Order: sequence, then structure tokens, then C-alpha cells
Amino acid sequence: MTDRSPGLSIGAVLTRLQEEFPDLTLSKVRFLDAQGLVSPERSSSGYRRYAERDVERLRFVLRCQRDKYWPLKVIAEALDAYERGLRPSEQSDGPQPPSPAVDPALAAAQEPEERSDAEVQLTRAELQRATGLDTRALADLESFGLVHTDDRDLYSGRDLQVAHAAATLLSYGIEARHLRPFRLAAEREVALVQGLTGMSHEVDAEELVRQCLELHLALVRADLSRG
Repeated sequence: MTDRSPGLSIGAVLTRLQEEFPDLTLSKVRFLDAQGLVSPERSSSGYRRYAERDVERLRFVLRCQRDKYWPLKVIAEALDAYERGLRPSEQSDGPQPPSPAVDPALAAAQEPEERSDAEVQLTRAELQRATGLDTRALADLESFGLVHTDDRDLYSGRDLQVAHAAATLLSYGIEARHLRPFRLAAEREVALVQGLTGMSHEVDAEELVRQCLELHLALVRADLSRG
């Protein structure tokens, strides 16, 4: 009986990938599966069923082996980075931290060129590489509540934004303790937004955030213009 489970069979995956990797064999695909580099679903009859995501993971693995001569350990780290929202580059020597993005809520005030990916998750080393923060500076930001890790000791895309902005300010000679007022101001604004949205379901929280940011920016610019 033909297996009608969704997804591609290992034979179909092999046929597709052999267009780019003519020497690829079924045993090599099974080996990469056994190494945990790809984890296809199993059909009710026990056969591997590969999703498009699995095929692309295999393609990435094979390209890294062929073009970069990466060992499987480095490839596994790159794939782990990909799962956390980073984009491993086949042109580099390993997974790269993402470029810091600007929160969409700032669009009205700053016209950002990029948008935040809140699903990004970074290790401590990745956050430091992305921002240039040294260990002491990052520890200071944590101690003053500006960034924090989750239960897996990973930072979010929001933490990346905060850390990047803080790193720029620190480069001007500002100390981490001087940034704490920003944390306190943010907490007060959050309390205001939560209070308003709690009173009415018709209140748009994102719009409130944008207006708060616009007001804050306008007040700072007004005070600066007065000299």
C-alpha cells in the first residue's frame, strides 16, 4: 500500500537534492538524520516524511560541507542559531549575530529602515558580538535592569535593540548607571498603557506606545531647542 502521509519521502528528497549534489546518497541523508541535523516526521508506517523546512536544512548542511568544509559541530551550531531567529551565513566561518533592528513602534518618530524580529534569541556571546559590549558592560546593563535573559539564558530581539542603543551611549562616555532612568521611565509608560488598555478593549496598545514615544521625543527635542 502506498504511504499517503504528507511530506516528501527520503527518495523524493534525494532526487531533489541530487540536482545540486549529484554524489548524495540515501545513506548520507540517513547519517545526517542520525546526527540530529535534520529531524523529519515519521509516517504511521514508520517512514521518514520530510517537510520543505527539512529539505532546506539538508541543503544548508551539504553546502557548508562542500563549500566551507565546516565540521558537523559547527554546522549544528549554525542550525541552532537559525532556530533562534538568527540567519547563519554560508559566506562566514560560523553563525553570525543579526543586525540590530529598530522597533516598529518607532516608525512614526524615526522612520526606521528595519523592523524588529522579536522572535530572535541570542546567547551572551552572540549579543556581545552584535553590539561590541564587553563582559563588564553587559553585566552592568543587566544589573540596572536594562536587559535580561530568559530561563534558557538567552536574550531576545528586544534585548538586542536595548543593548545596541546602550552600547552607542556608553561609547560617548555615559555609564550604565546613568541609563537606569530610561528603564524607570519605560516602566511608568508601560503602567500607563496597561492601565488604559485595561479600562477599554477599544484602546489600541500599539498606537498608545507610538504616541508615548512621539511625546517623549517631542519633549526632548523641545527642551534641547531651548538650549
